[in-house]
Amino acid sequence: MFKKILQYVFISSIGFPLVFLLLLSLSRSWQFPAIWPQQLSFANWEFLQKSNAQLFQTFFLSVGISLLVAVTVTVLAFFISKEIAYSKRKSTYLFLTYIPYLLSPVIMAVIFQYYFILTHLSGTFLGVALAQFLIAFPFGVLIYTNFWNKQINELEALSYTLGANKWQTLKKVLLPLSKNAMILCFFQVFLISWFEYGLTNLIGTGKIKTLTVSVFNFINEANIFYAALACCLLVVPPMILLYINKRYIFINR
Repeated sequence: MFKKILQYVFISSIGFPLVFLLLLSLSRSWQFPAIWPQQLSFANWEFLQKSNAQLFQTFFLSVGISLLVAVTVTVLAFFISKEIAYSKRKSTYLFLTYIPYLLSPVIMAVIFQYYFILTHLSGTFLGVALAQFLIAFPFGVLIYTNFWNKQINELEALSYTLGANKWQTLKKVLLPLSKNAMILCFFQVFLISWFEYGLTNLIGTGKIKTLTVSVFNFINEANIFYAALACCLLVVPPMILLYINKRYIFINR
């Protein structure tokens, strides 16, 4: 009985904010001390197409940036982390990967901003993606670090001994074994990029408006109903990733 109560409390703690956001996005007026909105309609959702903010386009722009960053980091970090893991200077390289996280992303953006302006990348899709890559790449390397252990090294050596070349070893041995690590890296980096605000806002110079930036803009404008609408869109990809993670990863372990 007590266990079920805890389960209900846990589910409610997760579900209530989502239900509240959805309810707020359907509201037109909600004044204190009322516990229920005075008016509910789909007028706010029509804002997706009618407003100059073009939230649908913003949504797909954010998805495009996050996918580009996640895929790039997942692939590059896989190979570079291998070189770091088997290097004699592993501890030094790993120490360097922590440096970006000693500083705020906004401070990092200020440091890089001059070079982005110089290369005309400031305020562009590619510039924002590159800036997020610089923040997320060290994290991807850290995720893979534990994968490259002695057992993997011995399996790779055994594959070469049995006559496999580098491509065959990568395809038949390393990639199947690293599936969970690669999926974890992709999910984590996608979420880092998806919710990134300070660096994106500064490098994007207001021209690249991701969904996270739009949420903060609505909040600054004191437009809580449109902010809730943007938040509803903001939680969609994480929920999809969470479902995939539970359905296809943990079940198959």
